[in-house]
Amino acid sequence: MAAYPSLPQHIGIIMDGNGRWAKQRGLPRAEGHKAGVKVFERISEYAAALGIPCLTFYAFSTENWQRPAAEVQAIMALFRRQLDEMEARWEENERKRFRIRYIGDLEPGGPVPEDIIRKLRDMEARARDKDKTIVNIAVNYGGRQEILRAARRAAALAAHGALRPEEISEADLEAGLYTAGQPAPDLIIRPSGELRLSNFLLWQSAYAELWFSDVLWPDFTERDLDTALEDFSRRHRRFGDIGDPPPSSLSF
Repeated sequence: MAAYPSLPQHIGIIMDGNGRWAKQRGLPRAEGHKAGVKVFERISEYAAALGIPCLTFYAFSTENWQRPAAEVQAIMALFRRQLDEMEARWEENERKRFRIRYIGDLEPGGPVPEDIIRKLRDMEARARDKDKTIVNIAVNYGGRQEILRAARRAAALAAHGALRPEEISEADLEAGLYTAGQPAPDLIIRPSGELRLSNFLLWQSAYAELWFSDVLWPDFTERDLDTALEDFSRRHRRFGDIGDPPPSSLSF
């Protein structure tokens, strides 16, 4: 296992290219998503073994509902199966001590089926006391939607007199984000050849380093993550200054 002079405290990963991977092999797109889940599991474990404290995986966006109905249904079925498998392997998951969190619009009455929401919340509750890597899984997630949610929270507090509108701070907005209390991502990884964030962690990634690869997500390996981390360790992060950044005030 590689050693690095510096490691990110939080990595965001856009799991992209599943459908193209399947199409290249003459398979249904759902097979690409199945292959992508296996890579998610492997990369989560490898990153945790390296000592990275926080990971966020983009699993299903607010825009993904526009995909063909059959593909969306297959993805929802895959979520159900994956959650059932996690339940069946709970003792193994306990040893990993991952704190699993699901972020996104998962309110009852929304587009995510309620049986899936119940399973997600149950899994979160069972993993609440785990003290190793936080693994955020973004489901029905959109960065703009998240910022809007945080702004509405701050506006509601102001309307009730708990905040003065002119005194609303970045910290007040951050308190309403799904990732509140976690370090901001310092590295965003996107495989598949696309060069954009696609509405992922828009607020949190303001100073994140971006790393892109042509590898499709189902083909992404530990070596690809190593390559991203090697590149990250060589970058000089100035945060708008001209010299070395001040020590981070974040604790984890």
